[in-house]
Amino acid sequence: MLLHIHPENPGERQIFQAVEILKKGGVIIYPTDTVYGLGCDISKSKAVERIARIKGVRLEKTHFSFICHDLSHLSVYTRHINNQTYKIMKKYLPGPFTFILPANNNVPKIFKNKKKTIGIRIPNHNIPLQIVKELGNPILTTSIHDVDRLIDYTTDPELIHENMGHEVDLVIDGGYGNIVPSTVIDCTLETPVIVREGLGIFEE
Repeated sequence: MLLHIHPENPGERQIFQAVEILKKGGVIIYPTDTVYGLGCDISKSKAVERIARIKGVRLEKTHFSFICHDLSHLSVYTRHINNQTYKIMKKYLPGPFTFILPANNNVPKIFKNKKKTIGIRIPNHNIPLQIVKELGNPILTTSIHDVDRLIDYTTDPELIHENMGHEVDLVIDGGYGNIVPSTVIDCTLETPVIVREGLGIFEE
């Protein structure tokens, strides 16, 4: 199903429709402030496994991230964050960044791997933020961006629906997406390290 949602002023009915699909263990494709993302409710293990199959990756070796509504989710899913890291995240979020942080025991078992870390995203985009707010907990996210395929395929929601609609329960059309992913910052060490340079400009 292809669902049109206004990117700046999302309609409550459409957001609720997306949230209901997630609550039932569905998988959706949705816009962010960078590329379109593939996601599900983090508490639905079968949906997480399904995303791994769609991506063609082994779940235990993946680096999926959480999309949160605000920084209040940090204490729920990560270990103690020092003041420097918190200030950096407060400065750059919402925005096109993924921050890698140490995960705590509340992270569902399906995400636990040897690294014991989790990526946190708070995109500067009202559609995913409103979905997460209404859902009440983060959603797992991974980019649908594929460097081996045509750019239009991962930026035009109608083409995304045409190519991937049969693999998911909902594709949200929030306008054209970007082709540049988020900038990834590893905050598990004493000094933040840029793991991947993306759309966000990190000046620390």
